[in-house]
Amino acid sequence: MLVIYGAYVPHKQAEIQRVVCIKFKPGTSAEMIEKHLRDFASMKNNVKELVAYSAGHVQKTEGTADQFDVVHYLTFRTNESAQQYALNADREEFVKNNEAKWANVLEMNSHIEK
Repeated sequence: MLVIYGAYVPHKQAEIQRVVCIKFKPGTSAEMIEKHLRDFASMKNNVKELVAYSAGHVQKTEGTADQFDVVHYLTFRTNESAQQYALNADREEFVKNNEAKWANVLEMNSHIEK
């Protein structure tokens, strides 16, 4: 089964891609991880400069460490939009409500090459 949490909208201009990788603590149930994905995806409705959002489970491959469990991809119109997202009240509440379940988090922005 394929579950898509977001979709790309190519007709909207974008400058910044943000990647959020999360490793859950041992014992976090599959149901809690799915709830995390749904809740994170629902934040896209409250960030007007978000052009696109998608997420999924990290594919396990032989010879690689299991550093992260899920990856979120957020695309913003401008660098300022990405900075505003980082300060967004819904995002801050999401982090507060979920960070106890996280063993590791990696967040980074990159410019979209045109």
